[in-house]
Amino acid sequence: MTPAGRFAPSPSGELHVGNLRTAMLAWLFARSTGRDFLLRVEDLDRARAGAEAEQLRDLEAVGVTWDGAVVRQTERSGLYREAIGRLSAAGLTYECFCTRREIQDAPSAPHAPQGAYPGTCRNLGSAELEIRRSTRPAAIRLRSEVTEYTVRDVLHGEFTGIVDDFVLRRNDGVTAYNLAVVVDDADQGVDQVVRGDDLLPSTPRQAYLAGLLNIPVPEYAHVPLVVNSDGARLAKRDGAVTLADLGRAGRSAAEVRDLILNSLGLPAGTLEQALTAFRPESLPREPWVWTGF
Repeated sequence: MTPAGRFAPSPSGELHVGNLRTAMLAWLFARSTGRDFLLRVEDLDRARAGAEAEQLRDLEAVGVTWDGAVVRQTERSGLYREAIGRLSAAGLTYECFCTRREIQDAPSAPHAPQGAYPGTCRNLGSAELEIRRSTRPAAIRLRSEVTEYTVRDVLHGEFTGIVDDFVLRRNDGVTAYNLAVVVDDADQGVDQVVRGDDLLPSTPRQAYLAGLLNIPVPEYAHVPLVVNSDGARLAKRDGAVTLADLGRAGRSAAEVRDLILNSLGLPAGTLEQALTAFRPESLPREPWVWTGF
């Protein structure tokens, strides 16, 4: 299997310039290292009708191309069930019946890191399990054997983060992101993950899970986000931030692409032209503040 990088948007709406910037960076990282570049639609949750087609159109408009067919998570449920089955067979899962409010209100377990699941359902007896099963469907949690894990990131160096008993499958039957992304990357041969640095805190959980599943941990590069003038992550409510909105304001996709490349210290033009000047070590390390054109 050819090593690959990827971009994996959720089809909840149109991509904005922050999403497009991350996609372009993922493409540049992959192509600069001779990897394939894959596109995976993470549609397990929050899918909006027509959003996938809009996103593919906008990626192509700024020059992001991909190898092979687009993969969708909703077509891969068998892989997720198999992975959870392997973990369960090894005694590494348990049923959890907690609501979000119960988790928020529960005291933390002794020595547990801040924000970790307190382990309320970790050691329920058979009688208690039967009672809980009759009142509420169960989520499946990982029975973690560590409280933290360290990963290495191309841009951030070593990063140590929380690993608690995180959810693998929600109580509505939907596979949780942390499991799906690990299984998907391994199945597709993705050994380089480039994404926004807001996802860095969840990466130790994913790397730890990959080890339990005997899956190689990919190379990570968490890139700075695009933020608004208040320093908050860019969103559609910030005005003309999608290609469609900017197009109505008279800005072409090529102009948006060139503005994004300029924010990265790269020359205007096609992504293939920018590739000749791309050096990860020269990338800006601070968020890009979007002020429009």
